[in-house]
Amino acid sequence: MRLTILGCSGSIPGPGEPASGYLVEADGFLLGLELGNGTFAELQSRHDPFDLGALVFSHLHPDHCADFSALTVLRRYHPKPPYDMSAHRLPVHAPGNASSRFARAYAPDDAELADTDLSEVFAFRPLTAGTSVHIGPFELCPVPVVHPTEAFGLRVSHGGRTLVYTGDTGPCDALDELAAGADVLLSEATWTHSPSRPDGVHLSGTQAGALARRAGVGRLLLTHVAPWTDRDAVLAEARAEFPGAALVERGDTYIV
Repeated sequence: MRLTILGCSGSIPGPGEPASGYLVEADGFLLGLELGNGTFAELQSRHDPFDLGALVFSHLHPDHCADFSALTVLRRYHPKPPYDMSAHRLPVHAPGNASSRFARAYAPDDAELADTDLSEVFAFRPLTAGTSVHIGPFELCPVPVVHPTEAFGLRVSHGGRTLVYTGDTGPCDALDELAAGADVLLSEATWTHSPSRPDGVHLSGTQAGALARRAGVGRLLLTHVAPWTDRDAVLAEARAEFPGAALVERGDTYIV
């Protein structure tokens, strides 16, 4: 599997830095994970967006899905699409309310919301806790995690290799099960460690590193550091728990 970082800024896009967005590729299939603020431009710089085989959203906070409306415009109004949109609706695996949430984001006003049906170009498929689904060559297993909205960590497997993505989450028992034995753990680390941080929202560098150590992962990649957080401090925290941890940056690619 090939992992590409379209954006990794936490909670909001930073100066010149898109929010959360990732691509996973194998066997010629292109899977999108998240499509946050600014990531659609990054996607277009690398691929034709019509080449996406499917999209997965861990949760529906804007920094993870805001550019879905831009993708909708492309799929509805491009003058020369490479295929019939109605016959090739893009699968979108996401929390169960995704179709209504995205319709609200896209509708021009409340009066037209009832007539905004995105199913003409997208096939919405709700994530179900602990139920694996096959997406192209990948097996995807969503695991519920702790966050202020419905949220999932994602375990993506192919060819005997496993990529685990925490999505956004606070510390919870489910993370150990999610990350166990992963070849690569792509973990959020939004802030530095402090007892003043609110529970059930995000991980610190220390918590991400400790998770990787407990789970026995092969590699730890840190993402979703907020623009107001000291990235070097987050990295130092993680390395104190898991030597070799690395911070991802926009444009990075990794072989899982």
